[in-house]
Amino acid sequence: MNTTPSPVTKRLAWLSGLVLAGGLVLSGCAAATTAEPTISASSSAATSTAASTDAGSTAETIADTSAAAAAFLATLSDEQKKAVSYDFDDETKTTSWSNFPVTFVQRAGLNLADLTEEQRTAALAVMESLLSDEAYATVTGIMGGDEYLAENSSSTEDSLGQYYIAFFGDPTATDSAFEVQFGGHHLGINATLDGDADAITFAPTHLGVQPAVYTDEDGEEVQPFEGIYTDAFAFFDSLTADQQATLTSGDVSMCAPGDTCAFATGAGLSGADLSDEQRDLLLQLIANWAGMSDEETTAAALAEIDKTLDDTVIAWSGATVYDMTTGNGIDFSISGPNVYIAFQAQQGSAGADVDGVTTSGWGHVHTIYRDPTNDYANSVTQQASAGMSGGPGGGSTPPAS
Repeated sequence: MNTTPSPVTKRLAWLSGLVLAGGLVLSGCAAATTAEPTISASSSAATSTAASTDAGSTAETIADTSAAAAAFLATLSDEQKKAVSYDFDDETKTTSWSNFPVTFVQRAGLNLADLTEEQRTAALAVMESLLSDEAYATVTGIMGGDEYLAENSSSTEDSLGQYYIAFFGDPTATDSAFEVQFGGHHLGINATLDGDADAITFAPTHLGVQPAVYTDEDGEEVQPFEGIYTDAFAFFDSLTADQQATLTSGDVSMCAPGDTCAFATGAGLSGADLSDEQRDLLLQLIANWAGMSDEETTAAALAEIDKTLDDTVIAWSGATVYDMTTGNGIDFSISGPNVYIAFQAQQGSAGADVDGVTTSGWGHVHTIYRDPTNDYANSVTQQASAGMSGGPGGGSTPPAS
């Protein structure tokens, strides 16, 4: 029997070793569940922020991320530093992320697969400094899913295991704005950190997952989107039968990376028709995207969204019970003046079939988070991509992935 590892497996070998070396073992649903604080519709932003600062402040996150970025840059050659660095207002940031594979949309910056172990460790330390423990577990769980597919499925997708990091602006200057862009297939984080304004935004960001559940090399079950699914159905189950009927009769929409999006609300359930408890549950669901960092940043983001929640519309289609053994999963969108989230189950495995493992529908999901008022912290003009659905590259039809 031929035991020579495939090129994809070789490329992914660094990933599992690096995650384990960093002390984060992907040990099941608990590790990958995002549980952000709930902001009551009746709570003041000031009170929520003050109460959560002890658990992590925006200023601390910016300082820690900047220090980690400086440490990462110190490991690079002059050529690599040039490749990873862009001007803050460079429009490349709008076309270098996507929900399509790297083979169709070229990412900005450096490919982690091309770095040394020391450099990769330093690159992931940037993300660990930026993200909450729960969000970092979600991100590494998404990356681990790539490794699982490469080793166990029939997929020939060369982008599995390719993840890029780029900086827009000077990440070592904490008194001005900079952006950290990180991702590959099923992942595209755009985090803008502004020390002068004491603010962090993750708009726009793409989180995806395939498969929904997998077993890592230590035999532990990993479910990267368990927190999102749990929060989504907690909100759905809180609704009355009439509210659910309105919700499921609405228009689920998708503003993909690279689109010039009008953020149309369409028909659905209005935030004005929710009770305080239901508003809290909706904000908790939104926090899986808007609240990926420290608690002060999360509280500030949710407080802004809460201000216009009455004008926000939620639509839902697909399953009404959280049961991955049946049906084709769920789709929903949340569209308002200060938030846009689209969650879509992909009805195809893109050749990534694994016996006994869900890699379509429930098990293959793309999500987009955007802020109609603050994408890229308003540092660039929203524009259509020059290439295939989110980037400058590609000249052929991308797969349904």
